[in-house]
Amino acid sequence: MDMKCDELLKALNEYVDGTLEPGVCEMFQAHLKDCNPCRIVVDNVRKTIQLYKGDTPCELPPELKSRLHSSLKARWKQRPV
Repeated sequence: MDMKCDELLKALNEYVDGTLEPGVCEMFQAHLKDCNPCRIVVDNVRKTIQLYKGDTPCELPPELKSRLHSSLKARWKQRPV
């Protein structure tokens, strides 16, 4: 059975985490061989994870942090119920 792009995207997190079942993983990898758009998506996710893991958190300046919190609170109050 061939895997479709939407099925690949649904399984992407498990694939990247290494928790995808072996049979599904084989279909996933077979799909990547023939689908350049999906290969690009998977490569971008991998690169993003690598960049995130290698980065050190940076503390926001207090005034920026305060403005951000105020803005988020205001947006939260405006949300439809």
